Amino acid sequence: MHEVSLNRLITDYISGEQIEDTTYEDLRQALARMLVEDKKYPRASIRPKHPVSYVIDTTVQTTVIDLAVFDTDETPLLALFFCPGEVGTFIRESMAAARIHSPHPFPLVAVTDSMRLVLAATASAETIGEGFYALPSWHALRSTAKSYPVPALTPERRAREERILYAYCGLGGPCCGGQCTP
Repeated sequence: MHEVSLNRLITDYISGEQIEDTTYEDLRQALARMLVEDKKYPRASIRPKHPVSYVIDTTVQTTVIDLAVFDTDETPLLALFFCPGEVGTFIRESMAAARIHSPHPFPLVAVTDSMRLVLAATASAETIGEGFYALPSWHALRSTAKSYPVPALTPERRAREERILYAYCGLGGPCCGGQCTP
């Protein structure tokens, strides 16, 4: 299921700019607000709809991290994904996107359906917490991310992760007019 346009504009919580409202945008905005107001993440550290590009058979593909969190030096820390269904079915896809992010992978992945949240270590896919309280505060995020380093992928492993991501993205059916891409 892809997000579709609601044919109206809203103000993005992070950038303050007018953006197109979609079926999932209210959830993305609520997650961003929670990160800033409850977890004290600086707005400048959060990038909504952050693209991850990769190549399959000479064709560039792109997927989107709903909210990508970076340290002040641009080091990736957390990739947060909203999923429109059972959280467990989206973890592997999210891991692949976090692992192939260039130039560095995200060490932490959070996947939520807005009711349940799973926080996992990207390198091992180990669940390290469940529930919104499992998301580290900004103060703790750097040290938590450093506790779960992600080794560089070999070219073969990267190609496998790209294929996995491509397969999962293909399971959603045809795209809905571009609202699900950056």
